[in-house]
Amino acid sequence: MNEHLSRHDLPDEEWERLTPLLPAHSRQGHRWNDHRTVINGILFRARTGCPWRDLPGEYGNWKSVYGRHRRWSLDGTWEKILDRLRAGCDEAEGSDWTVSVDSTVARAHQHAAGARRVPAADDPTGGTAE
Repeated sequence: MNEHLSRHDLPDEEWERLTPLLPAHSRQGHRWNDHRTVINGILFRARTGCPWRDLPGEYGNWKSVYGRHRRWSLDGTWEKILDRLRAGCDEAEGSDWTVSVDSTVARAHQHAAGARRVPAADDPTGGTAE
């Protein structure tokens, strides 16, 4: 595997935990691309937010990576994997786990910052912060 990309990929310890949870090869005809390569490609795309077509070649054909991500999203495979990973955690914390995406950039419209405003009639402070 390419060294400059491998530092962002799943480490062996995490991969060993994930491997038994992955579905078996179910497609007839040609064989699937390696699960680890494809999952690392999916994680790369999720981390960077790049278009699928801009996925580095080290992760295989972008159509294959996208196809597996879409197929597993539609058939509930990702949800099943998360549920199985949650089952091994502390019962007190596990039921509250959530998968979410966080954005480090939130843009407001240019008129949203510093504009004068008329205080609302029911605002007891008259529009000033206390």
